[in-house]
Amino acid sequence: MTLPSAPAPRDGLAAALARAWFRPRLAAGLWPLAPLSGLFAAVSGLRRLAYARGWARTERLPVPVVVVGNLTVGGAGKTPLTQALARELAARGKRPGIVSRGYGGSGGAAGDAPRPVAPGDDPAVVGDEPLLLAATGVPVWVGRDRAAAARTLLAAHPDTDLILCDDGLQHLRLGRDLEIAVFDRRGPGNGWRLPTGPLRDPLPRLGRLAGGGAVVVNGGRTALAGRLDAHLGAVPVFDMTLAPEDFVALDDPGRRIAPAELAARLAAGGRRAVAIAGIGDPSRFFATLGDLGLSCENRAFPDHHAYGPEDFAGLEDAVVLMTEKDGVKCRSLPLAGRAQEAWVLPVAARLAPDLAAYVLEKIDGCSPARHPGLPGVQGQPGIPKD
Repeated sequence: MTLPSAPAPRDGLAAALARAWFRPRLAAGLWPLAPLSGLFAAVSGLRRLAYARGWARTERLPVPVVVVGNLTVGGAGKTPLTQALARELAARGKRPGIVSRGYGGSGGAAGDAPRPVAPGDDPAVVGDEPLLLAATGVPVWVGRDRAAAARTLLAAHPDTDLILCDDGLQHLRLGRDLEIAVFDRRGPGNGWRLPTGPLRDPLPRLGRLAGGGAVVVNGGRTALAGRLDAHLGAVPVFDMTLAPEDFVALDDPGRRIAPAELAARLAAGGRRAVAIAGIGDPSRFFATLGDLGLSCENRAFPDHHAYGPEDFAGLEDAVVLMTEKDGVKCRSLPLAGRAQEAWVLPVAARLAPDLAAYVLEKIDGCSPARHPGLPGVQGQPGIPKD
């Protein structure tokens, strides 16, 4: 079980807005933002038109490109999905590379040159999610311009035969051969465009994903109760579950403990457990801990939160549990005396049916990056409709 969340740093205007966005119906308090959503839709439509007409240049690479992204703001499970795809495609003989903006790090700032990511890099520079992706062992490069990052990756690793782009559905500069849209149990929220709702692209975009597309639902399609079906057309849906593995000690990655053993140890000693999460949907992590039999106080932080020692105030008597994404940022903090222990919970994505096989089928024999990154384009440029 999990205990009620303590007042958390996440609480505030941004968090309240996110909670309102992901309700099934439009909250009355969001109506004044509706004109801004119309403006957002118009501007994004003009941007797509610029790429469709050739006023803005799309870059096509000499290898196939698979883009993994969201129609909504916030995390839905793109990173564990990209990790799983990279590992599975490598196991089947491909040599993938990964590009990412490096959100949350200074390395993705405007004007910065693309840079490689190594497992020991500073998350404040390269971002937290690229560090998790680098743990797959495939080349990872970050840069605001993902096309430039991919081009630089290919020059540094000429044996790479496939590019996975993490969070790039709206990065129209990068041509792509297949697009994968990821949702979690929150689905499209209230169905409105930013800032009235969480949608960066309209839901009909799903039926026009490049290369035939795919939709992955973190938590399984049944969790959305058919809320996407009217927009899917022939696009296949894949169920993803995040399977928890053994906890890893924050200060010693070689030390592990099974969740059941940790839960029993904490219960036997009457010890205080505090869960922290700075991800798109912290409640998902807290629910997982509850399913594992861990009774915790919950502290939610904003996505990509930059942790400091002050975030651990009052936890001197506690065992702290966190996600992998939090772990890469907390590992270098001076936590001695601020918490009794700190444990990280890795998860592994499980997909059904076989998404890697579908990706290989779609890119097999295709012309490199023939899709210019526009919804509904299958070879020749076109203008998507909202």
